[in-house]
Amino acid sequence: MPFGLLLVRLIVAGVFLHAASVALAGGGAAIIVAAALGLFSGLLAFGLGTRFAAAALLPALLFVPAGSGDDAGLLLGLLLAALLTRGGGALALDRLLAARLVRLFPSLGTDVGWLEGVPRVVIVGAGFGGVAAARALKHAWAQVTLIDRRNYHLFQPLLYQVATASLSPSEIATPIRTLLRGHPNCRVTMARVTGVDVNAREVITADRRIGFDYLVLACGARHSYFSRDDWEAAPGLKKIDDATAIRARILSAFERAETAENVEERRRLLSFVIVGGGPTGVELAGAIAELARHGMRGDFRSVDPAQARVILVQSASRLLPAMAEPLSARARCSLETLGVEVRTGAKVEEIDHEGVRIGNERIEAATVLWAAGVMASPAARWLGADRDGSGRIVVQTDLSVPGQATIFAIGDTAACKGADGKPLPGLAPVAKQQGYYVARHIRADIEGRRPPGPFRYSDWGSMATIGRKAAVADLRRLHLTGSVAWWLWGAVHVGFLVDARSRAAVLLDWLWSYLTWGRSVRLITGNEGGVD
Repeated sequence: MPFGLLLVRLIVAGVFLHAASVALAGGGAAIIVAAALGLFSGLLAFGLGTRFAAAALLPALLFVPAGSGDDAGLLLGLLLAALLTRGGGALALDRLLAARLVRLFPSLGTDVGWLEGVPRVVIVGAGFGGVAAARALKHAWAQVTLIDRRNYHLFQPLLYQVATASLSPSEIATPIRTLLRGHPNCRVTMARVTGVDVNAREVITADRRIGFDYLVLACGARHSYFSRDDWEAAPGLKKIDDATAIRARILSAFERAETAENVEERRRLLSFVIVGGGPTGVELAGAIAELARHGMRGDFRSVDPAQARVILVQSASRLLPAMAEPLSARARCSLETLGVEVRTGAKVEEIDHEGVRIGNERIEAATVLWAAGVMASPAARWLGADRDGSGRIVVQTDLSVPGQATIFAIGDTAACKGADGKPLPGLAPVAKQQGYYVARHIRADIEGRRPPGPFRYSDWGSMATIGRKAAVADLRRLHLTGSVAWWLWGAVHVGFLVDARSRAAVLLDWLWSYLTWGRSVRLITGNEGGVD
């Protein structure tokens, strides 16, 4: 059969080369056709890009002389179809090139025997940084193990839209195994990591130990209540369970207000307090206000959702302190246009299940949400490494842990300084760039090449959305507000989603919400159906 495919290639190539010579004799524009026929015929003869060359020659059947009979074109088409389906065969440059590529990049092949004895890379955490590192190691001579306590990768920047009934959890979460399906050198382990044995070079989970030669800690962050455990009455927003619980709390507040007979109780149920004026707090406040004033219009009989009171509390002197001051002012103006009460320079003194105390003022509110502070995972304690005030590991310029050249920390787990000497923020772009960088560093070390220079973050700016056609974007020297920033925010976030299904689903939901003001996922589920 290999000789048969070789003969077919040579016959087909010969016919089209003859057609090329005929076209060449015609001169003029036919010279371009002749050149194309000659090129693809040559590729076909040597078996280089066989399927591509066969597909390109199919339309050229119109230029083949039919002097050999009426069925010549049909026969030639059938031969091209055979090459399209079977390829060039064993006696083709395609086969030699594929074999060479598999030797250089073994993950392209089907044999996984090469994984025996290769270096072991363990990545803890399947957030933006962990997934980026795993994907970038696809063609590395390494056995990669990605560990996460959940089986999905979550797009956290849109988590607040799940909490405010705009999106479904499935639209911003993708199974980790789906993301890494085409990575034969990567295995996914669902487990909770409880520690790291540096001396034994093992990651400790609840039921097993996983050995490593290289370790990447991308464990993310959790809520921080500044040592005030009683403030946990205000849930934060870090995972899907948080978002669905907050959604149930918000929607249940309106449902209970509909049947409340006491005016004071109704006022308490329709009061929402968000603590923290960073991007998450601003976006939550705007989304809740928009839901109350537009998304639920006409749905209730005894209560007007538009009368809901949304209060955003920020201890700093302005909202979005990481952005330029004019953008902070614009964000505040947009929130106040939606009816949000913005309180800056205000300190929360007390939080309980009945409300909050801000300074000397007590506000009765059934729903208090936390968006003020985060704390890194306990990874620093696992290693006994130096950490900053937020618990992040103080890393070196190559993101390695001091004294541990093959252990790296990225994303919210790492305290890494930017070009200005300030710690890099806990943003998705930072984590992704660090993940790619660490993967390059590990590959260079495995392959005996010179490692990349110190990590440098390419800052493209930050954005926050407040409501319909209202957003702010700080793009280095370019500051955008209003509709332009809003459309840009939407395009960037859709582009950052990890798979096409999620992009399509989010776009459709956003289009529906834009056209109708409706929220497609106003479901109260789980154990959070009641309001405290």
